[in-house]
Amino acid sequence: MIQLSGVGYEAGGNVVLADVDVRFEAGRMTALSGSSGSGKTSLLSVAGGLVEPTAGTATLDGEPTWRGTGDPPPDVAFVLQVYGLVPVLSARENVSVALRARGTTPVEADERADAALAALHVADLGDRQVEELSGGQLQRVAIARALVVHARVLLADEPTSELDATTRGRVMALLRAEADAGAVVVVASHDPDVIELCDAHHPMSEGRLVRPRHRAD
Repeated sequence: MIQLSGVGYEAGGNVVLADVDVRFEAGRMTALSGSSGSGKTSLLSVAGGLVEPTAGTATLDGEPTWRGTGDPPPDVAFVLQVYGLVPVLSARENVSVALRARGTTPVEADERADAALAALHVADLGDRQVEELSGGQLQRVAIARALVVHARVLLADEPTSELDATTRGRVMALLRAEADAGAVVVVASHDPDVIELCDAHHPMSEGRLVRPRHRAD
């Protein structure tokens, strides 16, 4: 479980998040919605330990997610809106490096990377450098990199924004599988179809949560 308590965050003198209290539970897929600038990306960044909150705490099973480095804990995986891929590496290498960083052997990492790309129907892109890929292809590689490690926490920022309806459904099914396996899954999205597929929905406005709503199981 990820717990945010009284979280505030300021950047450049601006209040980005204010007095946020929210809990993201294991085994459930939670949606964050809101217009651009509402605070969705910042909330994910604080929740996953990419940035330190100005006020309050963000914890994973009671331990702070901020570790003082700007790197998320090993149990947290991100799908970033800006992809976060390494341009000089191939699609396969960008996925497998996430496994190698966690101690997986190079051969096994590449095999699992190929399987993750295949699950998103981009297995043929494994040898291509990411700088050669389209926006939708980049997004699928970034999703494969997050999914391949089967982290306890998966935080996805607009993971379907570049995808068609069929691929969007495939991605959401893969995220659902992670939640069903016991992961904390949080999806920031403005897409009502994506939000509808989640178990809980927290709209955001001006850095605050508004009308947090949970659906019945």
